[in-house]
Amino acid sequence: MAKLASELLRPVDPAHALDEAALLRYAAANVPGFPGPAPALALTQFGHGQSNPTYCIQASAPGAGTRRYVLRKKPPGAILQSAHAVEREYQVLKALGAHTDVPVPKVYCLCTDASVIGTPFYIMEYLEGIIYPDNTLPGVTPSKRQAIYFSTAKTLAAIHKVDVNAIGLQTYGRRDNYCKRQVERWEKQYLASTGEGKPARYQRMLDLSRWLKEHVPEEDSSAGSATGLVHGDYRADNLVFHPTEDRVIGVIDWELSTLGNQMCDVAYSCLPYIIDATPGERASYGGFQDTGVPDGIPQLEEYLSVYCSFSARPWPAANWKFYVAFSLFRGASIYAGVYHRWTMGNASGGERAKFSGRIANTMVDCAWDFINRKNVLRQQPSRGFQVSEAPWQEFGRAQEGSTSTKDQGKFVPSEKVIQLQKKLMKFIEDHIYPMEGEFNKHAQSTSRWTIHPEEENLKALAKKEGLWNLFIPLDSAARARKLLFDETSLVSPGSSNDLLLGAGLTNLEYGYLCEIMGRSVWAPQIFNCGAPDTGNMEVLLRYGTKEQQKQWLVPLLEGKIRSGFAMTEPQVASSDATNIECSISRQGDFYLINGRKWWTSGAMDPRCKILILMGKTDFSAPKHKQQSMILVDINTPGVHIKRPLLVFGFDDAPHGHAEIVFENVRVPVTNILLGEGRGFEIAQGRLGPGRLHHCMRLIGAAERGMDLMVQRALSRTAFGKRIAQHGSFLSDLAKCRIDLEQARLLVLEAADQLDRHGNKKARGILAMAKVAAPNMALKVLDMAMQVHGAAGVSSDTVLSHLWATARTLRIADGPDEVHLGTIAKLELQRARL
Repeated sequence: MAKLASELLRPVDPAHALDEAALLRYAAANVPGFPGPAPALALTQFGHGQSNPTYCIQASAPGAGTRRYVLRKKPPGAILQSAHAVEREYQVLKALGAHTDVPVPKVYCLCTDASVIGTPFYIMEYLEGIIYPDNTLPGVTPSKRQAIYFSTAKTLAAIHKVDVNAIGLQTYGRRDNYCKRQVERWEKQYLASTGEGKPARYQRMLDLSRWLKEHVPEEDSSAGSATGLVHGDYRADNLVFHPTEDRVIGVIDWELSTLGNQMCDVAYSCLPYIIDATPGERASYGGFQDTGVPDGIPQLEEYLSVYCSFSARPWPAANWKFYVAFSLFRGASIYAGVYHRWTMGNASGGERAKFSGRIANTMVDCAWDFINRKNVLRQQPSRGFQVSEAPWQEFGRAQEGSTSTKDQGKFVPSEKVIQLQKKLMKFIEDHIYPMEGEFNKHAQSTSRWTIHPEEENLKALAKKEGLWNLFIPLDSAARARKLLFDETSLVSPGSSNDLLLGAGLTNLEYGYLCEIMGRSVWAPQIFNCGAPDTGNMEVLLRYGTKEQQKQWLVPLLEGKIRSGFAMTEPQVASSDATNIECSISRQGDFYLINGRKWWTSGAMDPRCKILILMGKTDFSAPKHKQQSMILVDINTPGVHIKRPLLVFGFDDAPHGHAEIVFENVRVPVTNILLGEGRGFEIAQGRLGPGRLHHCMRLIGAAERGMDLMVQRALSRTAFGKRIAQHGSFLSDLAKCRIDLEQARLLVLEAADQLDRHGNKKARGILAMAKVAAPNMALKVLDMAMQVHGAAGVSSDTVLSHLWATARTLRIADGPDEVHLGTIAKLELQRARL
């Protein structure tokens, strides 16, 4: 059965108990962002795995929330030389995390001082994902099984494509004669784990060692293209999968990693087809080729074809017998070592380890059986399993439910997204376009700071049709679902309220839909996808405590309330957030807030109940640790809304942009988000997806401008012919289309990189999109207004309002100059590499 990482936790084995006080002192001093001051620590142990003891650290502090980390250490007692090298694990994880796209947990610190907790250890990121301990994937649908195995193969290909020289791992091991050295190493390990006073040796294991030495492939003697980074223990249960997507988010257990012959990794990952080595007491250990391949799991040839396609490696038939036999030999040596540690009482796998000796001998027998087979793999893959020539960089882009197959192009929406596009466009054409005039009329009336009753009716209809909260990323939804899981009155998987957490879309998938919403200034809020609510909900989804989510996130998700984001200040250049002067000072169980904010969008709305405010909790801290974000109930005494601000004459009622004075505003310390000094950290998490949403909507606004422009040009006559027949118009129209399509591709690429790499690694292309999209939209909308003549600058069309919004985003979305600086700095960094 699939298990969440948290479901593998158990109380710490007494034999593996740690000095928790010493660990807490070390972590507080060496782990960036560790909760404090005076954090509390809870320690549990992962029951999965039989190598280095692995623990979950749960640290919490008043006002700082709770964070989880993973600690991996060498086992206690006597261990074999060179075994359990946590220092090497840390080295490879740090290099991969900093310089590649290989999904690995982030590492925070390495401690080689055994006096702290008894042995060296390192602390890394906790990934709340899914682990599949059983290779047969019981309880998983056939299509999902296929996706999991293909993702496993593609992730291995990504590891093998890493340029070790470029990431500082060129001395991580010798590339040549890997198999020869490995056979000798595992023979020594086996001999050290068996014999006199230890578990008995198996003669067939010694014979297997001799056979392997005599049949090492010729290709192993060189350091050619078939060599590189080797994981050493690559299998499904050393992979952490995304909670809701069939993709790997973390490759773990790098204890045996080195440089060498990468086909050894491939063969080892294929062992489920040959043998079921899961620890346990049973009569047979036969693999898929004996018991039958479970429905949905690809055939061995298909799995290998995917790997070869994405890694650009040749078909491995020539030496497949050796590589599989070697993998079984190495596995047998590892299990013999586990069994030896179990007899001494220090195996981290618990009671499962007692079966390891039996499995070791079974693997040896299986190796000899495999060697004696006449045929083990076709000389070429079967027809239909041809090795694709798709570049490895396409890794992850053809995940189920994301985009269509590579034959249809990179940015072709999946069927799921296409159906949502159709529903969304029909809804806008049937219900929103016809109401734009009425909404605009209401926004100009004396009742403009009230809500038009039809808006709430349309929101109810959108929710009913499943067009609600489409912006919510999968990982954020998974976190909220977990925090609120026991609240059956709120959000639980499978319930109708589960729709509050969106449709399970990636940023790329949402991009296609957000573009459609951008065609109307009124549309985003109808689908509960309007700013700043989306960014604020994202903050609460990612960083809010359970209590904060219950009080504020749930009503925001339901569309019952709205919110504002208070950051910009009139007296300083707020494009540099280190300039902000609003103070948040701790006074007992409260924070006291004083300052002036403006352009707090959404604050004028009568439904606005909560503000997320950024201010400074410590003016003496390092430059980017002074700022914090805090939740402020808008009805708190001392919150004074001074005036609505106009955007080129538009007050955007009833939404509005407010100037607000905060005068001795007292809020509970429990309202702080994530902890003091973590405002910039939150901002980076918020502003990646949120600001990209603006770019997506701008593509839609430009498309609306194109539509109106063409309709006008086809219907109006000037100087004896339709405007559409004038050469100057045709030239300008074509240029607008070129600019629009270029910007769209840039935005989609940014969304794709955001999904695959995260905010930090995608920051360059995000900055490009933020510059390109509004400038493109302004050009297209200006052309559309020009074609409309006087009507274009009036309020009789939506064009002037769309133009004003686009122009504002060149500032409100971060000044162009800031984004251009980011792009240029990254270019200079790349040049220095």
